[in-house]
Amino acid sequence: MLYGQNLPWRIVVRGSSNASRSYSTSSSTTRISRCLYSTTKIPLSRRRIPNGLSNPSSAFASSTSRDFSTATSRWKEKVPHEVTEEAKEEEESEESREEKEADVFEDVENASDAKTKAPEPIPSGGAAEAKGSAAGLSGSSGGPAGSEGGGGSGRKKKASSTERALTKPVVPDVFPQVMAIPISKRPLFPGHYKVINIKDPDVIKALYEAIKRGQPYIGAFLLKNENADQDVIQSMDEVYDVGTFCQVTSAFPHGGENSIQAVIYPHRRIKMTSLVPPGGKDAESTVAEVEVVAENPSKIKEAVEEESPEKDDKQGDVVASFEEAAADVTKTDAKEDKAAKAEKTPKDKQVRHLEPTSFLKKYNVSLVNVENLVEEPFDKKDPTIRALVSEIVNVFKDLSRINQGFRDHVAAFSTSQTAGNVSEDPVKLADFAVVASPGDPQELQEPLESPNVEQRLHKGLILLKKEYLSAQLQNKINKDVESKIQKRQREYFLMEQMKGIRRELGLESDGKDKLIESFKEKANKLAMPDAVKRVFEEELSKLGHIEPAASEFNVTRNYLDWLTQIPWGQRSAENFGIQHAMKVLDDDHHGLKDVKDRILEFIAVGKLRGTVEGKILCMVGPPGVGKTSIGKSIARALNRQYYRFSVGGLTDVAEIKGHRRTYVGALPGRIIQALKKCQTENPLVLIDEVDKIGRGHHGDPSSALLELLDPEQNNSFLDHYLDVPVDLSKVLFVCTANMTDTIPRPLLDRMEMIELSGYVADEKMAIAERYLAPAAKDLSGLKDADVILEKNAIAELINKYCRESGVRNLKKQIEKVYRKAALKIIQDLPDDVVAEDRSLTDEGKAAMVESEKDLTDVKETSENIQNETTEKPRIALQVPDSVHVRITDENLKDYVGPPIFTSDRLYDTTPAGVAMGLAWTQMGGAALYVESILETALSHSTRPSFERTGNLKPVMKESTQIAYSFAKSVMARRFPGNKFFEHARVHLHCPEGAVQKDGPSAGITMATSMLSLALDEKLDPTIAMTGELTVTGKVLRIGGLREKTVAARRAGAKTVIFPRDNISDWLELPQNIKEGIEGKPVEWYSDVFDVVFPNIDTARANSLWKSELRKPTKAEREAEERDEEDRDEGYLSNA
Repeated sequence: MLYGQNLPWRIVVRGSSNASRSYSTSSSTTRISRCLYSTTKIPLSRRRIPNGLSNPSSAFASSTSRDFSTATSRWKEKVPHEVTEEAKEEEESEESREEKEADVFEDVENASDAKTKAPEPIPSGGAAEAKGSAAGLSGSSGGPAGSEGGGGSGRKKKASSTERALTKPVVPDVFPQVMAIPISKRPLFPGHYKVINIKDPDVIKALYEAIKRGQPYIGAFLLKNENADQDVIQSMDEVYDVGTFCQVTSAFPHGGENSIQAVIYPHRRIKMTSLVPPGGKDAESTVAEVEVVAENPSKIKEAVEEESPEKDDKQGDVVASFEEAAADVTKTDAKEDKAAKAEKTPKDKQVRHLEPTSFLKKYNVSLVNVENLVEEPFDKKDPTIRALVSEIVNVFKDLSRINQGFRDHVAAFSTSQTAGNVSEDPVKLADFAVVASPGDPQELQEPLESPNVEQRLHKGLILLKKEYLSAQLQNKINKDVESKIQKRQREYFLMEQMKGIRRELGLESDGKDKLIESFKEKANKLAMPDAVKRVFEEELSKLGHIEPAASEFNVTRNYLDWLTQIPWGQRSAENFGIQHAMKVLDDDHHGLKDVKDRILEFIAVGKLRGTVEGKILCMVGPPGVGKTSIGKSIARALNRQYYRFSVGGLTDVAEIKGHRRTYVGALPGRIIQALKKCQTENPLVLIDEVDKIGRGHHGDPSSALLELLDPEQNNSFLDHYLDVPVDLSKVLFVCTANMTDTIPRPLLDRMEMIELSGYVADEKMAIAERYLAPAAKDLSGLKDADVILEKNAIAELINKYCRESGVRNLKKQIEKVYRKAALKIIQDLPDDVVAEDRSLTDEGKAAMVESEKDLTDVKETSENIQNETTEKPRIALQVPDSVHVRITDENLKDYVGPPIFTSDRLYDTTPAGVAMGLAWTQMGGAALYVESILETALSHSTRPSFERTGNLKPVMKESTQIAYSFAKSVMARRFPGNKFFEHARVHLHCPEGAVQKDGPSAGITMATSMLSLALDEKLDPTIAMTGELTVTGKVLRIGGLREKTVAARRAGAKTVIFPRDNISDWLELPQNIKEGIEGKPVEWYSDVFDVVFPNIDTARANSLWKSELRKPTKAEREAEERDEEDRDEGYLSNA
């Protein structure tokens, strides 16, 4: 229901019949400090009293009172009944009281009527909104009239029956204090409706009460923060100080009980002067002070005491229009005389404070004191204004031609203007120009704040121009898109017509029939299993019954396409020749004899059985040793197709098993894709980085590999996309990994491990000479140039730059050497030899000329890019025969910089407490030194302690504790006179603290280091050791002996101590690795002790540290105490 349908003044109209009288609340002696307060006149029925009022006198306020009742009683329309005698008597008493007071208020009535401005019409947006305005109502208490304060006016008007009617509702011209509601995005402009959402419960209640009290007015102010969403203003800094005075025409719930939508109509611009925050008090709030000075003060006082029984909190409960008329009141002589009398008799003066918004203070809303924003005077005939108005109208016309929605907007605005010509009112035209234009809040707020009409027109024109340019661009884009769509539709229509004509002529069959025939032809060439053939026929039959435009058609077509592209029953002819395989492996790889032997065994078995199916190999070794390239060599030796894919970091099972066909863009897994690419049932598939496979929310790919790599299951592998069994038993799977620790045990159990250790120096030398150097030279463009990398330079690279297990870093360094050589050659050649004109082809020269004309940024693709490119723009430069370059160990640092490793090992001569151990890492083997020191000097009073550092992980920390305990037990058994560990504070450290270290194989090294410190014996720097130690001295088996031996040789060790349980691993080592190294297998630590301390002097060891650990005599203790006191006194004196 629209607001205003059942307001009290409508009920009064229905019940008033033809007899009515108007009341005015103007008082002859009322003086307002800033604003004159008046109310709109409303007729009162004198014949009938509404049924809802049992006591009519209670519905009217005193004639001198400014308190108006705003009760929300609603009256029902009923048939009027006869007025009782009591009601008549009360009415007559009221009339007599009004006649007595008529003379008192007559002057102010005249002055107020003379000054009251013509009321501003309610907007023409709708009759319901206009009628809903309660601004002109003189009270909404539910009584027939809002006040009896206008008794004098009533006397004048009751004489004429033609004036007994409602006064037209008006909006107050001055309203000094309103409830402020912040809005976002866009400001409001006078004359343009707006719907706002209100969610704050207090604001909703306050708004409803204001509507019921006949004060549906708010102040709308734009928030400075675009993203803010609030209904209460906490600070004036949150909003712009210029807003609009708005009338709420209707309000209704929206989106639940805690939210309403209010339709508001802005009337005029206002400026915020101060803010009464929610729950606060405004010391500067505008208060209407009414000074009542009557000719007969006693009569006024008596009337006030009789007719003002309301409480203080009801004051200000008014429906008011505030007008600044203080100057006009002085125009009346009688008023001046009365004012002078009032000044002489201050004790007879009655002062009352009227606050029309006082009832809102009980709510948590923001009240603001405002003043009207006065426009600067302007001349409509001013040439600038006329030009701006004309230009805005022209832009409106241009926009209307482009945008249909904008055309309707302009038409609605034009019809709403009473003048009929929009150019007659530049103010409204400027506001409409801003309202109709998009823009930033700051840009839209500026015209609202500007009091100058010319500036408003100018800013509105700028916003309109921006909208016009945007509309032009949008229109151009729409036309381009429509033209393309129409072109495609036309082409499609013509193509369909052409197909129909060709079919009618018998020149072409239907596309679907041709597709089905092609699938049948492909299937006839394949040896599909029976289960697959049945599925194929079902899907083909389905395809024949589906319309080509259906979405299922493409799904079925893609499925049949994949089904017919798998090489069912097609195998490549394998080569099981041992001599051929040996030649291929030797050509591609140097060394790796054990790996090559294992591969040749594998091929020999395949030659005897006729197939090598059912085998899954896994190459394990450090990076750069050739695991991936070996897999490719195996494929070349067996004459199989080669397919590689990496599972490192893979987290989606669908990469292995495929997607379901129901998904958009579904594809089979990587294995099915490998079969399609290789077009054979027996390719070699290399699964790289199997130790780095991931795990995510899409499943566990390592578990999916269990079916794929199991010889007992992969003969009927089921892909999610194909959903038919695929035989993968003929596929040779080769996996690669750097370590086996991260491979799941079930998966590791399905693979046959082949370990690849690192290369020693002579193997690296051979690989560099045979493979790396020629490839790097060719890659650098020096294939035919006289550039030689000598052997001693390669040896220098291996020993001082590339000590890792693999050869990948060696390859990078050799490539760097040749690149530096190429740069030196180009710099030394004459300019005519290296000129660009000689290196460009004719097409390249033309493209270069076009590129020089292009001035666009390199980040942007040129529109003329086709002319700036060519297929072969350059030719290779031939290095003259006069150029000769030799890279030796002496000038190598000019190409790769200074050496990284300056010595073969960390210690040339190890001090007491330092032992060299061996460790296995993902990069191969490495020498691991263990250092032990004495933290403090030994004395009789020191207490033992043990500290360990070096980024040791839990297993290695346990090894240090075991070694420490075992070393103490060895000293106690073999050298009981040596009390080192009973008083020593030992610190054990493993260098390179940034590298994490873990594993039990350093036990004997740690124990040897601490025993060396306790016995003060230096160890041989060429002895390296590895082995796990127990507390009883047993040396246990370790892993990675090959890598550790390579590392020992690289570090210059001549003796390697290892557990006796690893003797088989030692015997399997190639002779080139063991060359120059003596192996010492040990079973107990006593064997290790005999090797590292061969010439130990037992007497010296027992007597060692006795002098340091001797108990001092009493005289020595006293001398030591005196020395300490002297030192302390010296410190104090220096301080």
